[in-house]
Amino acid sequence: MTRPKLIASRWSSRMAFILASTAAAVGLGNIWKFPYITGENGGGAFVLVYLLCIAVIGIPVMIAEIVIGRRGRHSPGIAAREVAKESCRSGAWQITGWLGMATGFLVLSFYAVIAGWAAAYVYEAASGAFAGKSVAQISGIFDTLVSSSLRLSIWHAVVLTLVALVVGKGLKDGLERTVRWMLPIMVALLVIIALYAASIGDFSGAIEFMFAPNFSDLTINGVLLALGHAFFSLGLASGVVIMYGAYLPRETSIVQTTLWVALADTAVALLAGLAIFPIVFGSNLVPEAGPGLIFKTLPIAFSSMPGGVLVGTGFFVMLVIAAFTSAIAMIESAVAFIEEKFDWGRWPATLTAVGALWLLGQVTIYSFAGAPWTQIDVQVPGKSLASWFDVIDYATGSVLLPLGGLLLALFSGWVMARSASQDELDTRPAIFRFWLLMVRWVAPAIITIIFLQLIGVINF
Repeated sequence: MTRPKLIASRWSSRMAFILASTAAAVGLGNIWKFPYITGENGGGAFVLVYLLCIAVIGIPVMIAEIVIGRRGRHSPGIAAREVAKESCRSGAWQITGWLGMATGFLVLSFYAVIAGWAAAYVYEAASGAFAGKSVAQISGIFDTLVSSSLRLSIWHAVVLTLVALVVGKGLKDGLERTVRWMLPIMVALLVIIALYAASIGDFSGAIEFMFAPNFSDLTINGVLLALGHAFFSLGLASGVVIMYGAYLPRETSIVQTTLWVALADTAVALLAGLAIFPIVFGSNLVPEAGPGLIFKTLPIAFSSMPGGVLVGTGFFVMLVIAAFTSAIAMIESAVAFIEEKFDWGRWPATLTAVGALWLLGQVTIYSFAGAPWTQIDVQVPGKSLASWFDVIDYATGSVLLPLGGLLLALFSGWVMARSASQDELDTRPAIFRFWLLMVRWVAPAIITIIFLQLIGVINF
């Protein structure tokens, strides 16, 4: 059996990789999900645990993924297989890459639906649909949208069509060219909205909520959620980082670029909170609004604040850009795999992946529309899952992403030949030893303890 050809595409520069990786990481996880799960899990205590997870687990695992990707020079599953073979280890370890790619595909199946919500809300905000409306009327706008499977399917198709148009053009003409202008626009809009929120909202209340820890409000499920969100936010264990690492030029420092990406991603997540919570508190609303925080709670504030139409439109444009730049990253590994596996061209591979995503996305769409075949009643530790969307969201965020991170840490720390990882990192011996300590012992231990707590084997 002949080995597949190595991927030939490369990022044009170190900055291109940083921009693309940051754009991939800075998405709905930062702007849609981070604020509402912070609100649900005690504010500052959750933020502190999240930051610790980024530093102690997220960064070392991200370095590991880039190392695997650049060493393997293939889509995630094949890259892991080839690195394992090079290290004279069992090919079964390729599950590390396949699990990540499958998880990313599942995440994107509902991620693109949420992106469709944001796209629909650009129109709603720009047309003044929120202006002067009551709380019940604004809530009704969202409920009407998510209950219409036809409307959601159309917006979902629009998002995926745009994704296909970018990804189908390839690495440099598609992904790289797009993120070069989209990421700066998104960050600029977020900064403007944060400054506006600070001037008209309750900025001091937001600061206290986000940075004054109250650990009595934080449960073990909240800790697990913080860990899962650290992976979700950075794009870890989803195939993205391994795939982007496969395109990384040999001369680029993996450690330095990872630190820049993690710093930028975390800064945007915190900035999103500072853009949203001053408005929420200033309008006497509650931060524990769940997924509806962005789509129900904020429009209530936009309906009455000065310049609400313009600010609301800008906010949802920013949200669409954030979702889009992550979506084109998350689908890339599936497209590259189809190209490798079937020896297809870029466009057929892209259209196949997008078509499969559209079909899988119907599960989420019909879950929100309340279709009987999507409604279930499953109990998991600490919560109840009421639909198949809830199952996918819980399985990816709380189980598959941390599990994938555990496998990645074990693979890079124990399976991959030390000489290979040293060669790829090419950093100071002390830094390499510290990274190896983290991926061999610290990250696996923390993830394992949280899992044992989750399934009730141990209790704190």
